[in-house]
Amino acid sequence: MSTEMLAMILAGGQGTRLGKLTKEIAKPAVPFGGRYRIIDFTLSNCVNSGIKHVGVVTQYQPLALNNHIGNGASWGLDGIDAGVTILHPYSSTDGEKWFEGTAHAIYQNISYIDQMDPQYVLILSGDHIYKMNYEAMLEEHIANGASLTVGVIEVPLKEASRFGIMNTDEHDQIIEFDEKPEEPKSNLASMGIYIFNWDSLRSVLMGSSSDEDHLLDFGKHVIPSYLEAGEKVYAYRFNGYWKDVGTIDSLWEASMEFIQLDNELSMRDKSWRMFSKNMISPPHFLTETASVAHSLIVDGCYVAGNIENSILSTNVEVKSGSTVKNSVIMPGAKIGRNVWIENAIIGENAIIGDDAVIYKENEIKVVGYSEVIGGKQDENQ
Repeated sequence: MSTEMLAMILAGGQGTRLGKLTKEIAKPAVPFGGRYRIIDFTLSNCVNSGIKHVGVVTQYQPLALNNHIGNGASWGLDGIDAGVTILHPYSSTDGEKWFEGTAHAIYQNISYIDQMDPQYVLILSGDHIYKMNYEAMLEEHIANGASLTVGVIEVPLKEASRFGIMNTDEHDQIIEFDEKPEEPKSNLASMGIYIFNWDSLRSVLMGSSSDEDHLLDFGKHVIPSYLEAGEKVYAYRFNGYWKDVGTIDSLWEASMEFIQLDNELSMRDKSWRMFSKNMISPPHFLTETASVAHSLIVDGCYVAGNIENSILSTNVEVKSGSTVKNSVIMPGAKIGRNVWIENAIIGENAIIGDDAVIYKENEIKVVGYSEVIGGKQDENQ
């Protein structure tokens, strides 16, 4: 088997900064936008870029993610000449193979990559919201004669210290990499998207396996190693919408931006569609007491309350007298009567009892999956 470029999606991170939302599922499986999960954006980008083989590396709480991806049919990755493979840690005669970092996760799956026999390997994170043409990035990688190309995006200089920062020459060849520098020299932040020539990366990973200092992480170890070795490392500039939804605040902010009809993701653009796996639900129903403004209401919803600037995911129920404002209600949640929800994220299948108040000034409130909230909450809880 041979393929020009194999995509490897790193989806094993715990995502602790999302608190209750990743207590029982991996971050890439967290619902987004009413009918998607976060990993749908990366998977859809692969398919739209003409990539036919994808490996998804999982580790932490993979059950929901495995069920969602299945055989890849929802993304057209179930054909004779296409496929998606879920890659778990495993035991062998060499011992257990838990993934200790992004590069280590690729090292542990060298056998799978060798089996696919790619010329290039595209490394992706499964927890970002964006649309990107990886084929265009590969074309630039080849044109530059690069060993490694890193996807980068300009960020405000005052925020650059939160990212891995690439310092480049006038041709965008990377000459220096700073991991979360206190005083950044540029504002080109790594997006965690890499194209490697597989023969070269394989040699580097295998060569480090016998060292005490393994190359565990792409940002901390592999990129600096490439630069020290004088390899040709280039930056690929991305100018579109890109959001790391790794915190409650950033997830809520991205959701509020998603509601906007003119949001930069252009979800109604049929030339770059986002695919997902969804159960078929009946059309949503608005009762005579319902009031809905500037909101996304997805299939299966029953609405008898007031909805303003919010997302109601599939099969959500909001009873009469209740108000949902500036909030995200994930699939299957039930909202009782006379409830007030504002600036909040309500997890899948949560139940909010009658007269509850989910709101605290200057804070995004979160209710976990299947969590039951009844009566009026103390705002300090």
